[in-house]
Amino acid sequence: MATWLITTIHILTALTMLFGLFGLVIPIFPGNVVMWVAALIYGLVFGFGRLGTILFSIITLLMLVAVTVDNILMGAKAREKGASWRSIILALLAGVIFTIVFPPIGGIIAAPLVLFLSEFQRRGSSTEATEVVKGLLIGLGLAFVARFLLGVMMLSIWGLWAYLS
Repeated sequence: MATWLITTIHILTALTMLFGLFGLVIPIFPGNVVMWVAALIYGLVFGFGRLGTILFSIITLLMLVAVTVDNILMGAKAREKGASWRSIILALLAGVIFTIVFPPIGGIIAAPLVLFLSEFQRRGSSTEATEVVKGLLIGLGLAFVARFLLGVMMLSIWGLWAYLS
């Protein structure tokens, strides 16, 4: 493969990785998945080899953790504030459905709203329902930090892979 092509592929992969990493600022953007796909394509183009297989496996595990951390942290923080499982599941479903129907912000608005309405109906108190929503939003913030740090790890591991290959 020509040197210019190798360099171009490395630059495009790095830019895609950075796009995925900084795209995580948008809560519904699957930045970690974008980074994983970039690493996958890199491996398919250059071959995985033994080192690449090990490093890509680590990148894959980090991506899987990153895509599940949102729901775990948001649900856990809402649960800490006393949300029922029913309310959490309804909020999660609303978030997914409204993200699909009204991208990119439909789910970001729908999930806290549905959680508030469900908890208000259950408790009869807007103050308590608001506290549950605050827990959900704190979980969202923590999830962003976790996904971003996992993304930095994914980028670093790919960088090591590219450097050592």
